Parts: sequence; structure tokens; C-alpha cells
Amino acid sequence: MSIDSESPSPSPSRDWFFPSPSPSFIHPNPNPRRCVTNPRVSRPPKPSSFQSFSHSSSKYAGIRRRVEFARRTESLPASNVARPVSAQKPDVPVKKPDVSVDVSGEKKFARASAGRFGGRWRMAILAAILATVLGSLLHKNFSLHNQINVLQDQIYELNMRLQTCNILDYVDLTNPVPQESDHLPNRNLKNMALIITFTLLIIPFLIFKYVDYVSKSRRSADNISEEVSLNKQLAYQVDAFLSVHPYAKPLALLVATLLLICLGGLALFGVTVDSLADCLWLSWTYIADSGNHANSEGIGPRLVSVSISFGGMLIFAMMLGLVSDAISEKLDSLRKGRSEVVEQNHTLILGWSDKLGSLLNQLSIANESLDGGIVVVMAERDKEEMELDIAKMEFDFRGTSVICRSGSPLILADLKKVSVSKARAIIVLAEDGNADQSDARALRTVLSLTGVKEGLRGHIVVELSDLDNEVLVKLVGGDLVETVVAHDVIGRLMIQCARQPGLAQIWEDILGFENCEFYIKRWPELDGMQFEDVLISFPDAIPCGIKAAAYGGKIILNPDDSYILQEGDEVLVIAEDDDTYAPATLPMVKEASFIHIARPARKPQKILLCGWRRDIDDMIVVLDAFLANGSELWMFNDVPEKERDRKLIDGGLDITRLSNITLVNREGNAVIRRHLESLPLESFDSILILADESVEDSAIQADSRSLATLLLIRDIQAKRLPYREAMVTQGHRGSFSQGSWIGEMQQASDKSVIISEILDPRTKNLLSMSKISDYVLSNELVSMALAMVAEDRQINDVLEELFAEEGNEMQIRQANLYLREGEELSFYEIILRARQRREIVIGYRLSSAERAIINPPAKNERQRWSLKDVFVVIAEKE
Repeated sequence: MSIDSESPSPSPSRDWFFPSPSPSFIHPNPNPRRCVTNPRVSRPPKPSSFQSFSHSSSKYAGIRRRVEFARRTESLPASNVARPVSAQKPDVPVKKPDVSVDVSGEKKFARASAGRFGGRWRMAILAAILATVLGSLLHKNFSLHNQINVLQDQIYELNMRLQTCNILDYVDLTNPVPQESDHLPNRNLKNMALIITFTLLIIPFLIFKYVDYVSKSRRSADNISEEVSLNKQLAYQVDAFLSVHPYAKPLALLVATLLLICLGGLALFGVTVDSLADCLWLSWTYIADSGNHANSEGIGPRLVSVSISFGGMLIFAMMLGLVSDAISEKLDSLRKGRSEVVEQNHTLILGWSDKLGSLLNQLSIANESLDGGIVVVMAERDKEEMELDIAKMEFDFRGTSVICRSGSPLILADLKKVSVSKARAIIVLAEDGNADQSDARALRTVLSLTGVKEGLRGHIVVELSDLDNEVLVKLVGGDLVETVVAHDVIGRLMIQCARQPGLAQIWEDILGFENCEFYIKRWPELDGMQFEDVLISFPDAIPCGIKAAAYGGKIILNPDDSYILQEGDEVLVIAEDDDTYAPATLPMVKEASFIHIARPARKPQKILLCGWRRDIDDMIVVLDAFLANGSELWMFNDVPEKERDRKLIDGGLDITRLSNITLVNREGNAVIRRHLESLPLESFDSILILADESVEDSAIQADSRSLATLLLIRDIQAKRLPYREAMVTQGHRGSFSQGSWIGEMQQASDKSVIISEILDPRTKNLLSMSKISDYVLSNELVSMALAMVAEDRQINDVLEELFAEEGNEMQIRQANLYLREGEELSFYEIILRARQRREIVIGYRLSSAERAIINPPAKNERQRWSLKDVFVVIAEKE
């Protein structure tokens, strides 16, 4: 037999070199996770907790290859195979195998041959045998040396690979040797996990394709373009679900995250040796931090980890988008005023108009005694715009906080947003523009307020533009509603001021909270006292009426002196604030004698109305009630005369029923001088300049027109006055030079009274400086009335009586009705003298003063009076 034929191949194949492992070749290290390497190679560090299955397989594959090689070398004949070199010591030289030769046989053969052939042949044969054995031994030695070199290279490569992958650990001989079968997972379960993962991933794609196929088949079969496809229906259902349910998006994101964790965990379980719980946790770490997949080894684990990390990036991107949208939406909601107002006992203002600034100012003054209050404004405007406009208002809020919210008063949800049920007063402002549309919107707002389920704690103050709509609003609102008709209030004020110049300043002081205003309060210590004694019981207030409990809480202005206060009665006073007055001990007042001076009878007057208002018919009725018989009312505007009669009749005016005045119509433009010069302007007792209906939507334009008309009329009057009257000294008029243009107009103002309806408060300063008109500041006076009624709804009954054609009114009286020239009297004594005429004196204006004093202090101190002084009284209409 040839020795070469039995020797192994010098370069074995890869399959032959890596058979199944054998325990006989494994190093005695009891820890299977550790492998003894070349002692000259440093031990690698401890591997990470997450190792791929493929790398573990490569580790055990190296062991199997070494064991197989050992087994095959052991199977060779002892005479032909040398002992293999240990994997731990590759540099030790290999010993030559011992080969035994049958020497005794050869010697017998040699003796026989020597006997036949001689000694020469014996030596030849012996040399040939030795040469053959030597060659065989040399060949085997070279073959084994080559195999040793190959094994050394492979061992070095495996050691370097293990050290690079960082999967080796230090040798621990104390650990027991586990069975290798415990570390090998069940391949069936892992294969099943991969199949389930792939199936779950492919199912949505198949469903989408099926839905698309069904939609196309239906469209092609029915050939009806109006039918909605199935995919559009599903898309609509998803969109509706996301829109209806507020937490649908976060919930969908949570479900997607859980699905990705489960699918990723199953996939990792199929390609690694870790347990299912560890794979699920590893999947979550890949989602939470995409950089964790860098430690994966092997094609399978890397593909799965990269896929999970990519899905995690998408999920966290969507989560950041949802969080960003939620924060932006919340900030936008706060910026636009959509958040709820958590307040109570606050004043709520619904709407926005030019009167808002004056209204906020009056409410701030009223709340000053309470260390400020809360005012909430809700309008259909942007919150930032409202706050910017309020910040531009030039007045001190005196501790009052103004909160703006965007919303519609017609929507119950917006009303609840401003805590409408907890407000102590609700003010509904009229919109700028058409009066009918404004009143219709106010009516709808009242309907919305009465529909609040929680009910209303406070009352509703509604500003209306047309008196005819007041009945309808009160019918809807019932006892909760108090109305203030702006045009009617201004019209009546203008008529009163035209009859009695200077009354506009009195009303401005009484209606506003800056000076003295009306208050109603009960004082039990006054029960059983006559009203005559009540008049002088308040050092810091002036009583002017009683709220009689016996008459159902009706307010009686200027009652009889003999009226005795009953239990439950309240006293109506004019005071600076609700906490600045209280009754005191009755003072000693000298009884004054009655001065028998008859008041002059009313004389016929000649009044001019410049402009046209929608409620001019109501003004004509009031003028007919106030003026004496034989008076004339001239109407000058650009409305044709036939059109005027139709509008007056449509407004409910019956011209034939006018008893005291005669209407005189003139057509023209009030801002054209030649049209005004056609009128006898110097002959009128009073001139009323109205904010024309054509420009009343714009306050600045209306005021510009009124101011131009005022200046033209005064200039024409001044030029028509006699020269000697125009050259009189100015005295207390101011610093204007004698004979100047403005001085001439001031002289003309003494001959006739001009009342201008002013809408913009900035125009007020121009007129007050020139002193050429007894102005009426419409928006400010209406705002004062709204604020006063909002603070105490009972005051509305007082104002309605003072503005009505019958009952009591505010009047200005000459001093000669109550005293003589140079007489010294206290204010209490003048009050008692005025009571002899059934009048209540509430203030006075000295001849040397610019303004009247309402509710003067030191009422019991005497002072010298002049007949040129005037007194402000509350008296019955003449």
C-alpha cells in the first residue's frame, strides 16, 4: 500500500474543514461563551448584551471546523499520520511519526540472497528500501507542515475576527458548562415569527389593492360618474373619524407605535438568539433611539434593525408634528381670545362701537371705589386688534382690568366662554350703520341671552337706535332688559339744551361718574321722617326722590314735603360716590320768607333744524310739547319737501295734530354758504345742527359737516349784527381781541343758541375752546347713560322721567326767584325757599364762574349771592 494514497490532501476544502463540533476538541473552559485563543493574542473585551445570531454561529462554526480536523487526523493509521498540533500552540514543531519496519524478514531475505547472489545485491536492495522509506517520510513531513501552516492562518484569522467583533470574554473556570442545545433557539418558532411578520406587513398592501380593484370594477361596471369609489368612502370615514374625535390622532400614533414594536420584536426574534421579551424591548430601543442599531451584526439583524429605526424616525416625526400643532393651536387660541373667562360679578360688553372708549372710562371711574373691577369685551373682531385699540385710549383705567375675547353674541358657546351667567351686568352695544339692522341684531342678542340654561345673575342693558323697536326688545327680554335709545336720548337733550342754554354741561356732570351722580340707598334711621326734613339731612348729598315700597318700588321724583318715609323706602340722592354720604343730625336752618315773584310766561320761539335724522318725527313731537303756542320750526336739509312729508308720515307723525308749532320747510345744503344766507339766521332763538343721516355712519365725516355748518352760521350771524353790538368788550370771554372774527361769533352766540350734535370726542375740544356753541357730545352722553344704568338699573326710570315730555325735568332758574341782590343765605336756606315752589335745588352757577357746581359742599355756610347767578333745579315741566 502506498503511503501517499493514505495521506490527507494538503489543502482541504472548506466543507471538510468545518464539520460538526466535538467535545473532545473543545478547550476545557467550562464557559461556552468564552473561547481560548492564541496566548500571544490579547483577550478582547467583554461583548455587548446585544449580539446577532449570525455572529454567534460564526463563533461556533470555527470550533466545529477545528474539531473536524482533529477527528480526521485521528482516523488515519498510526504509521502514516502524525499527531496534530494544538490550536493553542501553533509554533511548536511537529514530531515525526515512528515507522516500524520488519527487519528480521529482510535479514532472512538477505541471507538467502547472499547465498545465491552474493553480498553485493544485499546492499543494493537495502539501499533501495532505505531510499524509499526516506522519501516517503520526507513527503509526509512536508504535507503535515503545510497543513499546520493552513491551520495556523485560520486560527489567527478567527482570533482576530473574534477580537474585532468584541464577543470574547475572560475565562471563568468556575461557571458550569451548559449544554449547547440550551443556547440554540427553536428554529421552528423563529421561522414562524418571520412568517407572521411578513404576513402582517403584506396584508395592508393586499387590502389596499383589493379596495382599488373593487372601486375600479364598480366604476367600469356601472359606468356612473356620480358614484363615489370605495377608496374615497374609506378615506372619508377616516377623515371624519379624525375630525370628530379630538384624540384620534394621538391614539392612531400610539397604535402605530405598538404595531411597530410588535412587528419589529417578532422579526428580531426570528433572526437572533434572544428571547421574545428581549426582542420586544430591543425593538422599542430602536424606535426610541435610531442609533442603537449600529451594534447589529449580520445581514438579517441589520435589515430588521434599520427598518425598525426608520419606522421609529417616522413615528417620532409625526409625534413632534402633533405636539407642535397642539402647542401652536393653544397659543393661537390664546392670541385670538378663544379661551374661557373664569370671572364672576364682572361687567360684560357685547359688541364694538365708537362709544366703547367712553363707556370703559365711565366704568373704570365707577369701579375706582372698589379698587378696580373686571370688564370683559366680546366682539366679532380679532383680540389683538381690540387690545391695540383699547391701549390707544387716552385715559386711566384706575385699576380696572379689561379682558377682550373674540366671539359672536349670537352663539351660546361664545356667551358661555365669557361667563355670561355670572356677570352682574350685560351691555349690548348698537352697531355702527343702519339703525334697523343694528336693532335687529340687538334683538337676536337678547334672544340668545335669554336662552342661557344657567340663567343670568345680572340685568341686560340694550342700546337701541330707533324708539319704535324698544317695545319689541322689552317684550322679548322681559324684566331682565333695560333699554337706552341713543337717538331719542340725544334728541331730547338737544331740545332741552336749546330751550335752556348751559344744560348740556349739567347733564354731562350728572350722567358721568367723575362728579356727582344718582344713587339709591335705604336708610332705616330716616323712617318716619318727612321729605322736607330729609332734604337737609345729608351734608354731602342732595335728596331728590323716594323709592316707595308701598307703590311696588316706584321711584317718585320731587315728592311732596309732607311725604313720610315708610319702612322699606329708599332715598334717591345726588352724591359724589355711593360711600361718600350718610344722614346726619338735622341742622338748624333759618326759615326763609317766600318771595312772590311770578315766573314769566312762555313765549313763542323760532327754531331751526339743520339736517335730517331718521327720528326727526319724534323730535318734532317733543318740540311741540315743550314750546309755546305760535312757535315756528324751520327744517333746512337737502331732502325734497315731498319726500319729507312721506318720511314723516311713515314715521308716525300726524302734522295736523301739532298744536304749538308750525312747520316751515326749506331745501338746501347746510355746508354751502349761499344756501345758508337765504335763511334769516339772525332771527332764530335756537339752531339745532343734527348729524345728517347720510353721513352718520362716519363720526369724523358727520362732525366735519356739523362743524362747517356751525362756523358758517356764526359767521353769517356776526356779519348781520349791528356794528355797535359786535364791538362790545369781550370781558370774561377769554383772550380773543376785540373785533376779531372769533370774537364776533362769540357775540353772535349771545343772540341765539346753537346746539351741535357731536359724535367724536376730539371735536369737543375745538368747540369748547371757541365757546361759540353749546355742544352736545352724543357718544359720550350715551355711554354715560349706559354705564349708569349698568351700575344700577333703577336709574333708568329716573332718566326716562327727566327726558320725557311730562313729569319732572332739569331746569335752570334765575336767582331772583329765590333771593334778593346781595342777600346772604346758606344753600340749605335756598333749598327750603325752592321747596315753596315745589322745586329741588341741586346746584348753582355763579356769574363769575365757567361751570355749574352740583351738590356743593358746606351747605350750611352762608354766602352773598347775586341776581346774575343761576340755580339748577329739578321741577315739574311747565
